[in-house]
Amino acid sequence: MGEVYKARDTRLARIVALKILPDGLAADPQFRDRFDREARSISQLDHPHICALYDVGDQGGTAYLVMQYLEGETLADRLAKGALPIEQALQIAIQIADALVAAHRAGIVHRDLKPGNIMLSKSGAKLLDFGLAKTGAAVVGAASQSIPTAPPLTHPGSILGTFQYMAPEQIEGQDADARTDIFAFGVVAYEMVTGRKAFAGKTSASLMGAILKDQPPPSRRSNPSRPRRWIGPCGGV
Repeated sequence: MGEVYKARDTRLARIVALKILPDGLAADPQFRDRFDREARSISQLDHPHICALYDVGDQGGTAYLVMQYLEGETLADRLAKGALPIEQALQIAIQIADALVAAHRAGIVHRDLKPGNIMLSKSGAKLLDFGLAKTGAAVVGAASQSIPTAPPLTHPGSILGTFQYMAPEQIEGQDADARTDIFAFGVVAYEMVTGRKAFAGKTSASLMGAILKDQPPPSRRSNPSRPRRWIGPCGGV
């Protein structure tokens, strides 16, 4: 939903990532709320595997976030080249799981965990984009009936999140809590190990149906080198 620029903080002499809300979206209360939600969520988190927020503000009607600049590639870009070596996949999984624990303890549910929101940098994996996050005193109870439909980015529609990585309760428009992120985390871990999506469908409807009723094929079928005991998206091995 935002535009991100590489910028220089002239006061502190450092390179930063400047995220702004374009004029075409700034007038939409829904997008402005998501932008503000991202700022509020990240401001509560200080974790080595969550992209840091330095500043937030509004300049001439343009809302902006000043964030940590990360060199590297997204996990989505890396997965386009195939499955990851098991040790690397485990390292990334541990780092993102630790980031999620920190967010959940702060009462924040990400709700859009996917490879495109994970940056692989020199300092390790970094969790990005809390624009759909739910913030509250408790981890449970992220209620929303709004669901974006066009891949890969979310936008106004009928579901909150990205289809390929949604938990069943998101598809059904039910409350999301920490377990929603855990399901998405399992789907991402499965993809890192196998190099393939956990759920597939020729249409959005068939994809949603697969998530609601199917179990992904055993990961060893796609990657025989993975450890025999590997936790899959739904807890399978």
